[in-house]
Amino acid sequence: MTPQDYVQQKAAASGSSFYYAFLFLPKPRRAAITAFYAFCREVDDVVDDMVDPGVAATKLAWWQSEVSKAFAGQPTHPVMQALMPLTQPYNIEQRHLQAVIEGCQMDLSQTRYLDYPGLQRYCHLVAGEVGEVAANIFGQTQPQTIAYAHKLGQALQLTNIIRDVGEDALRGRIYLPVNELQQFDVKAHEILKRSYSDRFTALMKFQAKRAQGLYDEALALLPAADRRAQKPGLMMASIYRALLTEIERDNFQVLHQRVSLTPVRKLWLAWKVQAFGRL
Repeated sequence: MTPQDYVQQKAAASGSSFYYAFLFLPKPRRAAITAFYAFCREVDDVVDDMVDPGVAATKLAWWQSEVSKAFAGQPTHPVMQALMPLTQPYNIEQRHLQAVIEGCQMDLSQTRYLDYPGLQRYCHLVAGEVGEVAANIFGQTQPQTIAYAHKLGQALQLTNIIRDVGEDALRGRIYLPVNELQQFDVKAHEILKRSYSDRFTALMKFQAKRAQGLYDEALALLPAADRRAQKPGLMMASIYRALLTEIERDNFQVLHQRVSLTPVRKLWLAWKVQAFGRL
């Protein structure tokens, strides 16, 4: 298996909505985003598959070293072997990859966030930096496009957090800020036990309104000059925003299930953006 085969399988096997946005890219850009996404999946899987935090920490430290070696010209992992020839053409820097690893390291040591600014720091590392790399790969000519990418990454990450409240609770994690739980009188143990209440619904409505606002802010930031090139990001916005709307329509039944869109619907939403250039 070549490094290119490896990253393609890694990206496709994830079943992520990102995969549908990649389909419409020209081949060189698709190769770059696929390799970068495979990297993100590798380090994220270290946390998701964690049994022993010590072992996970060792694996992430190995990835930090691997990234440093790769940018020094000595990649050993197939993901880095596939990615490195594409870093210079698409302005992918070592700092971007190390930031993603740092965000995953936060998951090993932190299961609560006291307030929204603290959560924003996490979102910046695991989603904002990813958005910046993606925007570079898709093709950006305006500095403001990077601000759009960071804002959109934050919106996508908050949508993930809303969708995954129940799954995260099974791992003992609550990404909803502690002071906002207190604001709506929702106890941590209620979420960990996956117990619904009107208070929980009100809390989630608050979270969804924030996420919807971030989508609006992100789209307002995207310069017209880069809108065509950034269609894959707009596809992601369309798919994730539809998911968020579905969760809202379902009255935030996210504690006992993972709400998702069908592959056909994701493809349809992506195609509409490709064909008409708008959400």
